[in-house]
Amino acid sequence: MLARAQEAIALLNHRGQLLALNDLALEILQLPESQLIGRPWKDLVSTSVDFARLHRGAQPLETYTSVRRLGGRSFGAWQSQPLPANLQQQVLEWSLTREVMPRRHLVIFREIGHRLTQAEVALAQQQQQAELFAEVTLKIRQSLQLAEILHTTVTEVQRLLGADRVLVYQVLPDGTGKPISEAVLPDYPKILGMQFPEEVFPIEYQQRYAQGRVVAIAKVRDPAAGLADCLVEFVEQFGIKAKLIVPILQYPAWQSPPAKPAALWGLLIAHQCSQERQWSEAELALMQQLADQISIAIAQSQLVENLEDIVAVRTAALRQQEEQLRLITNALPVLISYVDRNQCYRFNNQAYEDWLGQPLETLKGKHLQEVWGKDCYGRMQLPAQAVLAGEATTYENEILGPEGQVRSLNVTYIPDFDPQGEVQGFFALTSDISDRKAIERMKDEFISVVSHELRTPLTSMHSALKILSTGRLGLLSQDGQQMLEIADENTERLVRLVNNVLDLQRIESGDVTMEKQICDAASLIIRAMEAMQPMAQQQGIRLTSEPLSIPIWADADYILQTLTNLLSNAIKFSNSGEIVSITVEAQATQTLFRIWDQGPGIPEDKLENIFERFQQVDSSDARRKGGTGLGLTICREIVERHGGKIWAESQPGRGSTFSFTVPSLPQTEGSVAQTSAQTSAESSSGGTDG
Repeated sequence: MLARAQEAIALLNHRGQLLALNDLALEILQLPESQLIGRPWKDLVSTSVDFARLHRGAQPLETYTSVRRLGGRSFGAWQSQPLPANLQQQVLEWSLTREVMPRRHLVIFREIGHRLTQAEVALAQQQQQAELFAEVTLKIRQSLQLAEILHTTVTEVQRLLGADRVLVYQVLPDGTGKPISEAVLPDYPKILGMQFPEEVFPIEYQQRYAQGRVVAIAKVRDPAAGLADCLVEFVEQFGIKAKLIVPILQYPAWQSPPAKPAALWGLLIAHQCSQERQWSEAELALMQQLADQISIAIAQSQLVENLEDIVAVRTAALRQQEEQLRLITNALPVLISYVDRNQCYRFNNQAYEDWLGQPLETLKGKHLQEVWGKDCYGRMQLPAQAVLAGEATTYENEILGPEGQVRSLNVTYIPDFDPQGEVQGFFALTSDISDRKAIERMKDEFISVVSHELRTPLTSMHSALKILSTGRLGLLSQDGQQMLEIADENTERLVRLVNNVLDLQRIESGDVTMEKQICDAASLIIRAMEAMQPMAQQQGIRLTSEPLSIPIWADADYILQTLTNLLSNAIKFSNSGEIVSITVEAQATQTLFRIWDQGPGIPEDKLENIFERFQQVDSSDARRKGGTGLGLTICREIVERHGGKIWAESQPGRGSTFSFTVPSLPQTEGSVAQTSAQTSAESSSGGTDG
């Protein structure tokens, strides 16, 4: 595993001494292996890490940046500090993962000094890739659900690379295979779950990928790509024009050198369907790193499966099995326990002792309430009853640590069934999400400051500027009047921005309750058009609609806000004389609204991003037209709170269509006939069709 790794890797003992290094590590450190084995890591890279105390509750993953003299002892520095110009040196970025095995720590490092002069050029892409890699790595360390990890990986890779499809393909023991996780744009067919015969991925291909082969094909029909004609025809039926394939390998237990070669578990694949694509070295490197992380997740998932099997087996050698189980679970950075049907602990891993400050032997046989207290158990009781009824459940809870600190937890309960199908207990998997909760609290506090400290003075400033612009307090010169108009316009935009931020915060935090009731889609459309008619007339835009009377289950005010937001965007980005139209359509269980325009359109790579915060197709043009970058985000939150979906379709130069769905109510006898409201309701402006 060391030899095949894409990063420089070193294995340390519990004292921080080097036990093994791969070739890339020797190349970076520029010292022979004989001078490195047994040497303390701190002799090479200055660090304050106390390796002897890492097992006492330190964070499982720490990242450092250090400066090192070539061939000599190092001294610490942050990357942002100035470096001596006359010193031959290296800048190493390294991460420490504690307890990958009992009393063994893993160091992954790289030399980044040669990239310092190029940092500004690649900063944006590196930051995105680092955030994705960190997110996937963190999810692997905090989650034991392989499906969740794979879904996060393909979704974020598809977003970051701008690929049309990203999937994880698993190779089955009989030579066949199937995609088990996929992120694909709506314009292209899904292949998730499809079973592919062995002929699609023959044994010779599997053998090559098992050796670490990476394939980057910019054009599938290029003879140089080496694809057989039948294989080209096969991939083209899914619209594939370019693809990038990285193997996901399973390595044997940590050995140096490995006693057995790596086994091919599957493939991490990116497809480009809209056009041919030349894949960059950075994209290849990112895919390889993520494939390595998926390999770790697979191994971790298998450990948990083994844990469940071991705990489920009731034999005379139960104590011996428990010791084996403890060796596995003590290395995992989460609380793992087994609880019987009476809600009493039967097994706890080492993390319980670290978190609660109680010896493990005192926990065995205790009821959940006795361990956690009445208040905390009150939040556990319903999930515990649900899992004992056979339903896996996940919830959030808070505990008070031995030093008085409050920890926020994410807890998953998994039922354990006996051979007769009866629940005999459950597994409890608990991870610490205190950092995430702290960030959310900081965000809420910031929004509160914005509400109290910015909203009121901005509103006052806007009112004062409005009064000045009327001339009641004296006339200004032409230049002064122009400056006043600019100030008034920008103040109005700030007021809108603050209001939008506050609206979004209230919706996301759950402070807003959707008062859902039976509403008429036609009435909402007519009200939205009436509200936007003055703006349309001012810009010479003609509004048209087909307001079918369809009963929907929704909060009328918030759906009206969504319609007016979408109409406002369509009007702002249309030219005088063009048409903006709104239609509604009844489907099986939902109602579909569409707003389309004849504006400049939206690039394909922006169709997903425009619903994120402060994402705009052209930020300078949006500012000129008064946009804040939050309107579509608010629309998405409102629609999703109703149980619907919102999306955009567009072609540059041919306009855009924004669609969203909300739940429908079944039509009954005596309900308003749909056709009775199919009036034109067309409106016009400035002497156009009246």
